[in-house]
Amino acid sequence: MTDSFSSQPLLFDRSSVRRHRDRAANGDWRTHGFLFEEVADRLAERSLDITRSHDLVLDLGCHEGAFGQALATMGKAQTVVSVDISTGMVGKTPNNLKVVASEEFLPFASESFDLIGSVLSLHWTNDLPGALIQINRALKADGIFLGALFGIETLHELKECLTQAELEIRSGVSPRISPFTEVRDAGALLQRAGFALPVSDVETITLKYKTPFDLLKELRGMGEANALLDRQKSFTGRKVLMRMAEIYFEKYADEQGLIPATFQIIYLTGWSPHESQQVPLKRGSATTSLTEILDQKKPE
Repeated sequence: MTDSFSSQPLLFDRSSVRRHRDRAANGDWRTHGFLFEEVADRLAERSLDITRSHDLVLDLGCHEGAFGQALATMGKAQTVVSVDISTGMVGKTPNNLKVVASEEFLPFASESFDLIGSVLSLHWTNDLPGALIQINRALKADGIFLGALFGIETLHELKECLTQAELEIRSGVSPRISPFTEVRDAGALLQRAGFALPVSDVETITLKYKTPFDLLKELRGMGEANALLDRQKSFTGRKVLMRMAEIYFEKYADEQGLIPATFQIIYLTGWSPHESQQVPLKRGSATTSLTEILDQKKPE
């Protein structure tokens, strides 16, 4: 059996995703995981607009559990189940309920959770629509999904500089950065998965580094190293990396000599359907003619 929920083409090596997260969990996550913790806090703040608390919450792709902790601190979660593909990550969460499982194959009964959240994890799934369908299925009626994914503009500077360096030195390009989600597709993904009242919004977080090599070290420490199936399996040559760094400084260095790294974050909100929710009126059901309204506004 594969991890994938459906027969979508495989883009990612899920065993590599697991290894990268285990390595990050065993490393200095406190130093490198701050972006995940910041986004977890921002995602959890969206629950403040919901008047009720949630009895049972699933923190999916939890890493070290920042999202669940944030909800509990806000009084928005009674019980949190922490789930991650990485045994190392799950082992470091403070919750008592921990499950090692893939985001692509959820081992939970239908209508189990009041809220499911996922922070910067679902971009490594081979079948994102299938994963969202499973999330919807695991929610109770009128349950809510809160998600944060990396958008397509994430690390665009690094991608551009690596591409140019490889073209100059090797006359070819190898896949290096995940094909992230486009903002315009986010709401459609929720609708396709059967969520009601889908909402998506986006923000950009820009971090600064002394060198591109510090950025690469950070990504490794985050557990975000390349896990594409078609990635180059051998080490990137020194010439390519040095040329990439030169291009990065030439194009993007600021007045202090620091280089930026863009992280585009797409936030998703969707509700499991329930009869109490508002629904759009059916086409043709209006009782007032638009012509009549416009006629009322005509000057005499």
